[in-house]
Amino acid sequence: MTITRSQDKTDHLEVLGKGGETKYTLEGPHSGILETFPNNYPNRPYIVSVEFPEYTSLCPMTGQPDFGVIVMEYIPNKRIVESKSMKLYFFAYRNHQSFMETIANTMLEDFVEALEPLWCRVKGLFSPRGATTLHVFAEHFDTTAENIDEIRTVVSEWKQEASRHTS
Repeated sequence: MTITRSQDKTDHLEVLGKGGETKYTLEGPHSGILETFPNNYPNRPYIVSVEFPEYTSLCPMTGQPDFGVIVMEYIPNKRIVESKSMKLYFFAYRNHQSFMETIANTMLEDFVEALEPLWCRVKGLFSPRGATTLHVFAEHFDTTAENIDEIRTVVSEWKQEASRHTS
């Protein structure tokens, strides 16, 4: 059997570890956990959507755990986030105390810093606590992009799709 390889540039990635050893840096969430690699299709506005259904953090007032689903959607520019580093980034929130609104906005800022995407949205779909459900949506557009109108159209059409994560 012949193994083939794509043109993805991955030699610089470290989180996956060489020889299968994953580096866990869970001292707290920060954009440095997110590793990226070059986008092979920078002139094509396409959407990457990642759903993380096992999100956990801590309430800053009570210390009790908060649970939820985090969905990160973006149109890459020159960089794409490596998925294992994203998972480790989400894991770094497990012992982090913060309000849900702050978490979604901080995640958006970290993703924008790491990726410089044409568009990015973080959806924090937090599980009910005290009979209250809280959802937070934080969004960023690169308004300096030459094709900003096309990007807005792609995003608008994406948001109108009925079931974006099922076949």
